[in-house]
Amino acid sequence: MKKLSVRLKGEMKVPGDKSISHRAVMLGSIAHGKTVIDGLLTGDDCISTIDCFRKLGVEIHLDGDHVEINGKGLEGLQEPNQVLNVGNSGTTIRLMLGILSSLPFHTTVIGDDSIAKRPMGRVTIPLKEMGAKIDGREEGKFTPLAIRGGGLKGIDYISSVASAQVKSAILLAGLFANGNTSVSEPEASRDHTERMLQEFGGFVETDGLKKSIRGKQTLKGANINVPGDISSAAFFLVAGSIIPDSEIRIKNVGMNPTRTGILDILTKMGADIMIHNENDKVMEPYADITVRYSNLKGVEISGDIIPRLIDEIPILALAATQAEGVTVIKDAEELKVKETNRIDTVVNELRKLGANIEATEDGMKIYGKSNLHGAEVNSHGDHRIGMMLAIASCLASGDTHIQNSEAITISYPGFFEQLEELKK
Repeated sequence: MKKLSVRLKGEMKVPGDKSISHRAVMLGSIAHGKTVIDGLLTGDDCISTIDCFRKLGVEIHLDGDHVEINGKGLEGLQEPNQVLNVGNSGTTIRLMLGILSSLPFHTTVIGDDSIAKRPMGRVTIPLKEMGAKIDGREEGKFTPLAIRGGGLKGIDYISSVASAQVKSAILLAGLFANGNTSVSEPEASRDHTERMLQEFGGFVETDGLKKSIRGKQTLKGANINVPGDISSAAFFLVAGSIIPDSEIRIKNVGMNPTRTGILDILTKMGADIMIHNENDKVMEPYADITVRYSNLKGVEISGDIIPRLIDEIPILALAATQAEGVTVIKDAEELKVKETNRIDTVVNELRKLGANIEATEDGMKIYGKSNLHGAEVNSHGDHRIGMMLAIASCLASGDTHIQNSEAITISYPGFFEQLEELKK
């Protein structure tokens, strides 16, 4: 990929939020009545979710980012005559396991090579405790997984990790279990499932870091508007901050407070960010964001903010290469079990471009300010690594070639086209 011109300027919208899109399709599929979704992310991961629920007998009509689902309730789902393939989507498999554990029939779930390496025990262990029969490699800790569910009982589960996927899987299973189910976390994770369950007529109780759900609830179809994904916007927020003379306005970005850690850290680093047209009177708040180039400084990123920006750490690492001083990222062990080991992948790929960066056991240290140069780099099939490298190429002298850049379509179809349109 050739180095872009000096600045990025313009107005844009990012695709719909991936986390919200997954959950809207899932809850619409197990609700009674019609669900209409506007703004759905049509990336590969969300298409995998749609495909899985179609194989479970759900009628889903997709027209661009507009989706209509004819829900028949959990009892309307049918035993699939094919294996369910989640592709690259960790959200699809982990949340869907909660639903499949409630169904009194057999399903088999697989994914791609990346999914085969990702730990499923954090979800299958509590689901087995609820009564689901789940088997797979290493006693159900890795795919492929075979599930026979039904007859679940509620549990009180204390999770060792702050993970929205773990929490959501247990809450979705608890929705159809006998009795009450609760999940407690060490820190707060994103709360899209709790918000959306209430939009579909469900009820989730919050007591600090503990979420509880009453079993045998019935969901009703809903109309869902999906805001722009702040994790996708993050790449352009950083681009606008570190590429001289840039100014970008991003419209309709999701502002869920469990996801806005990227804004807090960029502001702490000295970024010039303005929030406009805020709307917090809806299920998922949103706003327009304007970012301008500024001189950033190194900061420490650690503690309870990590779950609020875990997906944004790759692009924050790039921002840190252009900040004065040292940036330290700690308490981010969860990066090791993403699509790649994102600690090692970020460090190795940014080093190829000339960054002064080193891996630590739970994060990384970045020494700014680095002059980046073009190189042969690789996304390793990780969409967020691919987009981070594309933004880095805008600063690097010479040409940069990104291998496996097609992985970006997992969460951001049209990413390169939008990046090109911002050139001035």
